[in-house]
Amino acid sequence: MNRHELPAPFPSLERVKCLIVDDLEENLLALSALLENLDVELLQARSGAEALELLLVNDVALALLDVQMPNMDGFELAELMRGSERTRHVPIIFLTAGLSDSRRQFKGYGSGAVDFLHKPIEPFVLRSKAEVFFQLYRQKRQLAHELDQRTRTLQLNEMFVAVLGHDLRNPLSAMIFAGSILQRSADAATRNSADLIVQTGWRMNRMIADLLDLARARLAGGIAINVEEADLGIIATRIKAEREVMTPRRELLLDLTGNLRGHWDGDRLEQALSNLIGNAVEHGKPDSAVEITLDGSAPERIVLRVSNVGSIAEDVLPTLFTPFRDGRYRGRGDGLGLGLYIVKQIVDAHEGDVTARCEDGKTVFEVLLPRESKPGRREG
Repeated sequence: MNRHELPAPFPSLERVKCLIVDDLEENLLALSALLENLDVELLQARSGAEALELLLVNDVALALLDVQMPNMDGFELAELMRGSERTRHVPIIFLTAGLSDSRRQFKGYGSGAVDFLHKPIEPFVLRSKAEVFFQLYRQKRQLAHELDQRTRTLQLNEMFVAVLGHDLRNPLSAMIFAGSILQRSADAATRNSADLIVQTGWRMNRMIADLLDLARARLAGGIAINVEEADLGIIATRIKAEREVMTPRRELLLDLTGNLRGHWDGDRLEQALSNLIGNAVEHGKPDSAVEITLDGSAPERIVLRVSNVGSIAEDVLPTLFTPFRDGRYRGRGDGLGLGLYIVKQIVDAHEGDVTARCEDGKTVFEVLLPRESKPGRREG
């Protein structure tokens, strides 16, 4: 879709339709006269076969079926309607000229009827009952229309975010490059300003990357991964070294056990682990260590844990992996609250599982990762 192209408008809502089935013309005319002022389109059929033909091309809010008809009676027609996905949920009111018979009524309700009316029909009763179903149908269609409109708007917004994030990267890269040149200046004040420019630029770059991942996950049904052989031990060691340069005052304890090789998207797992460690550094107790444990002793999977001193409120735990989450456990100006959401999307794409819990005064994030991940994407 072109970036300036708007979604196609939702088609205007058609009039509600009601199906009337009776083998006698005079009965059809009488029922039509009773319902003509209810602002509905009336579809008339003189047999079950004609009714089925109409139902193939029309969505109806209510079906009024005469019970006693030749070839195919109302009960048989109702059973056929219930057997079709298209007409399974159409409300059915049976109309009968026979005497009240509990066995026939049980059969009618067993065929899917919502009501049973005996001829001669009381006009007020029929109109009142029919109007209820017409109003319910209108409300259902209106809700479906509003949901479609909101979905289209959300998709357009996410496409806008994706395009904006992509276009912002070029001027941001130029800014970071210019700042890196200024860092070589002999003037201390200039170097300090350049350091601030570069640090801010990289922080903005991470935010843009998070927004792009959010848009990809929402628009494409998950984050795509490119699977190849990777070693989580090497990845974790590299992230630890980088983090120690960024935050030299925070102790990172890395414990590697067993075989940590498998088939994954190494770049994406590096992003996920970096987000988990960054989250622990940001929210953990400042003078405490962040513990990173990778256990590859099991043949089928690897267990990864990142823990920090400090607890999360119980009411916040269920929303940790929600984008732009509200609550007390969120970024303090360094991000958009998307880090943990992206972690879950990456783990889901690898057919793994990520959870968070509090134990012994610590917050623990645990990832269960199968050694063999299939390429592609998984619904997020």
